Amino acid sequence: MKLTGAQIFFECLKAEGVEVVFGLPGGAVIDLYDEMPKHDIRHILVRHEQGATHMADGYARATGKVGVCLVTSGPGATNTVTGIATAYCDSIPIVVFTGQVPTPLIGNDAFQEADIVGITRPCTKHNYLVKDVRDLARVIREAFFLARSGRPGPVLVDLPKDVIISKADFNYPKKLEMKGYKPTTEAHMGQIKRAYKAIAKAKRPVIYAGGGVILSSGAKELKQLGEKLMCPVTTTLMGLGGFPAPHELWLGMLGMHGTFRANMAVANSDVLIAIGARFDDRVTGKLDEFAPSAKIIHIDIDPTSISKNVKVDIPIVGDCKDALKKLLQLVKESPIDDLEKVRKPWLDQIKKWKETYPLAYEQRDDLIKPQYVVEKLYELSEGKGIISTEVGQNQMWAAQYYHFSKPRTLLTSGGLGTMGYGLPAAIGAQAAFPDRLVIDVAGDGSIQMCIQELITAVENNLPVKVAILNNQYLGMVRQWQQLFYEQQYCATCLKMAPDFVKLAEAYGAVGLRATKPSEVEQVIKEAFATPKPVVMDFVVNPEECVYPMVPAGAATTEMILV
Repeated sequence: MKLTGAQIFFECLKAEGVEVVFGLPGGAVIDLYDEMPKHDIRHILVRHEQGATHMADGYARATGKVGVCLVTSGPGATNTVTGIATAYCDSIPIVVFTGQVPTPLIGNDAFQEADIVGITRPCTKHNYLVKDVRDLARVIREAFFLARSGRPGPVLVDLPKDVIISKADFNYPKKLEMKGYKPTTEAHMGQIKRAYKAIAKAKRPVIYAGGGVILSSGAKELKQLGEKLMCPVTTTLMGLGGFPAPHELWLGMLGMHGTFRANMAVANSDVLIAIGARFDDRVTGKLDEFAPSAKIIHIDIDPTSISKNVKVDIPIVGDCKDALKKLLQLVKESPIDDLEKVRKPWLDQIKKWKETYPLAYEQRDDLIKPQYVVEKLYELSEGKGIISTEVGQNQMWAAQYYHFSKPRTLLTSGGLGTMGYGLPAAIGAQAAFPDRLVIDVAGDGSIQMCIQELITAVENNLPVKVAILNNQYLGMVRQWQQLFYEQQYCATCLKMAPDFVKLAEAYGAVGLRATKPSEVEQVIKEAFATPKPVVMDFVVNPEECVYPMVPAGAATTEMILV
């Protein structure tokens, strides 16, 4: 029996194991929404299409599965672009389905027509315009395969209205052959042996891990390798949770707002083992002074990322988990002689750096420090929360003071730095794990960019907790203005802001506020005990800065510490 494109669409989603779709209907996809109630797939109605993409992204990061969203044509499709670019920069597997005008009208400036394939070509791993219903099942199969395989990323499928209503035989491809697309997943053993030989000779090695370790599910192997080699480990923002914190080998995050010990260790290393990271500018600082004495080993599934920003000595293309397993096998077969004796001076030096310049702040009796709020969130959640963040100071304080011990517990926009990401991402994670504690650490500026999704959380009984570090500024920009622009606070003051408690209540959520340090713990406890979405408004020190900080263009050893 022939099926309509709409029926084929849902059969394909079922075949891919899709449990939830985040979306917003419109004329171009109305036939899909007409078909939807006949299928056992949960739909979460968003209030803005950007929110749908961030929810799919948060769902994907928290679960390791492909996130899915469905929107209409024209502005519905273009509203997804920020979320697609966010996922693209962080290699997050999502599939975005957009409606399109009927194929005969494409190019005629029809109502709600937009060339979303052209618009998103630079920020998708691949995208499709389906012109024939007979191609629909194959395209969807390819879209999910591309999203999750190799270096993951977003894939967009554009669905003209006539394709959705046309009929065809349904055959879902079991085997998939994509000419020209064969990512290298197995690390070359010869290169692994070269890398291990360099590691065995090292006196001051450092492991520098990125989000690729988490995407490859290689966190367990990373911990084992660090411990077997007695090698200190640092991670990027995207890699937090890939190595357990706290741990005696844990250096903390490196880079612009990294710890003193992490940046100094990398700068003084003789072998740097980069795993699933891409040497972005926030990590390296001044390139010619980044790890100047180190032999650099780089493991990554994306060959185009190797030697792109920093020239490496031993490139290894392959899946991080596979490479880590092979390195562990060599450690087992050829253990390093006198390892404790060899590593002791290096580990002692790192301990001194940690003791000399630890992450620290001074909490006063009359003013809430934002770091204190994050520490209390960590303490009262017992480190078991899934944390999403917005972007800016709130993001950095969460990275510094919430100690991530497991992978897939930090959801944050690393590459694109998307304000407004945190709340919808938290909703996506909460949809995946309704019984877990999900917290969005937010700023009073960024939370307002997708605040409308609070009603999505309320409507779907998703009890996310939002912790607003309310400093009445666009805090990170204000910090730069303070430090580098002679305190010219142009367009960063947010003293004209909504009452977040009343706003939460208007959306049907619970609003709580703390204005003194003595109120912080009670507000958090009440929020955690409330089985509804909660907005916590913490009125914090308006001029607190994130330290350490590496100025733009400086070496990572040139940190501003206070």
